[in-house]
Amino acid sequence: MNNAKMWLVVPPAVGVPVFLGAVAVGSFSVHVAVLSNTSWVADFLSGVELGTGDAQAAADMLKTDNVAQASYVVPNADGGQQVLVIMPDGTTQSAVLQPNVVQASAAPLPAIVEQ
Repeated sequence: MNNAKMWLVVPPAVGVPVFLGAVAVGSFSVHVAVLSNTSWVADFLSGVELGTGDAQAAADMLKTDNVAQASYVVPNADGGQQVLVIMPDGTTQSAVLQPNVVQASAAPLPAIVEQ
């Protein structure tokens, strides 16, 4: 046992309960975190079929009218496109799509000469 000398400093009557208490507190905190940050664990513990909670939440999100209403694409003079999107709250957002352009390097690459 590598840590046998530890019991010369801390008596087992104190060290063992402190160690087991730390393990219990850590385990309890992990279980609380899992229960509070996931939806399927609570469903499983209450007997609900797995996957129904998340599928129902996803279906509810699709049913809501929380998507952009319309979008328009306007061509630019440089060959790119400007996309205008009307958001659900009535504001507009635009994005500029630039055409594919090959960027020239500052210095040409050296030629490979075979000997």
